[in-house]
Amino acid sequence: MAKRAKTAKKKAAAAKRTKAAGRTRARSARPVRSRQAPAPPGRGVRPAPQPPATRSKLERVRMPAQRPPRADRPAADEGNAGKYVYCIIKAEQPLRFGPLGIGAEPAEVHTVHFRDIAAVVSNTPMVVQDPTRDNVLAHQRVNETVMQQHTVIPMSFGTVFKTDDDIMELLRSAYEAFLDVLMKMQDKFEFGLKVLWDRDQIIREIEEEDEDIRRLKGEISSQKGSTYFARMQYGRLIDAALQARSERYVAEIFEALRDVSVASRSNKPIGDRMIMNAAFLVARSREQAFDARVKDIGQRFEKLTFKYTGPWPPYNFVNIRLKLERAH
Repeated sequence: MAKRAKTAKKKAAAAKRTKAAGRTRARSARPVRSRQAPAPPGRGVRPAPQPPATRSKLERVRMPAQRPPRADRPAADEGNAGKYVYCIIKAEQPLRFGPLGIGAEPAEVHTVHFRDIAAVVSNTPMVVQDPTRDNVLAHQRVNETVMQQHTVIPMSFGTVFKTDDDIMELLRSAYEAFLDVLMKMQDKFEFGLKVLWDRDQIIREIEEEDEDIRRLKGEISSQKGSTYFARMQYGRLIDAALQARSERYVAEIFEALRDVSVASRSNKPIGDRMIMNAAFLVARSREQAFDARVKDIGQRFEKLTFKYTGPWPPYNFVNIRLKLERAH
């Protein structure tokens, strides 16, 4: 009996030590803030998903790796073949870029020429291309590959012609416009920068800093009499303060990037959290300087989240209007 009691005491003591060790391990674990950035577009690395606790405030988002061919899609009807156009470049000799294009099996990408400019194309059915994820990524991937060695004028997604002769007519009719833009965009890339904030956190900071807003919030919270006018005034003051702070952040970011970019364009923010949606035109020789400056800004504005993409063809800085006659 005494022996069983002694054995039970040993088991209880061992269980107690195990429980205490578990508590120690739980207390010693600390989340690590990751600074890992996704891989560059088209360079073959897909970033592993990160848990919310370790998500960086500065993300450089780049293109996923090329998809593997899918054998379950039907082959194109050769009698209905057309030419998909990705971009326009300056080139006198025929070029091939490999199997990168839109299609069930990634189509071979090559050039169609007029004088010293060329369209980068691949064979495709004469159908309206659906803007699926695979198709859009293929379109972007071709442009990203070509622009590594050439200045490009990107064409809109889904630009399809019937024959090489039709493409050469396009190049002939808009030759001067294409050449002018190619000269202006020579050795330049586009980078996208989106800036987001935690709106509730910013409102809490504004309430702590502004005495009038803090007083109105106190009146509303105390529920003494009608709070309708106090809520209206509170809402107006908060909106004005948010607008002023957003404009200050955006102005400071644009100013910080002015000397490392050629031009910039501000697009409309998307959603309540985004305060800046901008594109920057950057010289090839200044890419590293621009990249370093964005990272520096990300460290200075710790309360903001930056989504940084590129390099891309200069989508936001090219505006050529083409008059094309419908083929019959």
